[in-house]
Amino acid sequence: MELHLILGYLAAILIGLILGLIGGGGSILALPVLVYLFDIDPVTATAYSLFIVGIAALVGTLKNYGQNLVEVKTAMVFAVPALTAVYLTRRYLMPAIPDPIFSTESWAVSKAMGLMIFFAIIMVFVSISMIKDRQDNSALPAANPQYNYPMIVLEGFLVGILTGIVGAGGGFLIIPALVLLAKLPMKKAVATSLLIIAIKSLIGFIGDVQVLEIDWSFLLFFALLSIIGIFVGIRLNRVVSGKNLKKGFGWFVLLMALIIVLKEGWSL
Repeated sequence: MELHLILGYLAAILIGLILGLIGGGGSILALPVLVYLFDIDPVTATAYSLFIVGIAALVGTLKNYGQNLVEVKTAMVFAVPALTAVYLTRRYLMPAIPDPIFSTESWAVSKAMGLMIFFAIIMVFVSISMIKDRQDNSALPAANPQYNYPMIVLEGFLVGILTGIVGAGGGFLIIPALVLLAKLPMKKAVATSLLIIAIKSLIGFIGDVQVLEIDWSFLLFFALLSIIGIFVGIRLNRVVSGKNLKKGFGWFVLLMALIIVLKEGWSL
């Protein structure tokens, strides 16, 4: 097996490992791994990423549900507009984007290049979110969720569009929304976000099944490796500092974003 394929399958385990350790962030690796290590077209790679992220988040949800950390009602309030947006984005918006997006006589921005640069911009915001300290209010007395319905619906729809375009889970947007708009403690917000990510990612992937040819053997094997990584991460979570790991991974994501911009910019 070639080196880049070995690295790709190790990265599949790493994606699950990060999700298991810190509750999010690992899915941001899926698209660049699929594109640069497995040479998959970026549009198809975003579809694969949706499936991988959705399955991994579902496994994490089942684990957290047994610990009474998942607020199902809150997840449904957020997930309905999100899954609607992600399905419509994958089914209609993505196929409608022209290729090339923009061109002159001397150079052109292809659909694949534009998607990767947009994804790199999202990675910058993800890295900043992971590097910054976020207040943990999990020690506060539990309270019934309080819903700011208009804002939850708006944020859910916007997160769904973003997920549909880049194939990432969007946890860095969902978790703050659940804390601020539904008043959930941080631990419950992280656990509930996994259910939202699972629902909208897998629903979005249904839109891709209708328009793309899927390599199921590769996709299922990659997802299985990520699930193995999740269980390893959950075990390591008992002995590894998630806070320090999240910051370190945030800097790594920022570096990856810069590399993607340089690589895609160089090809202009």
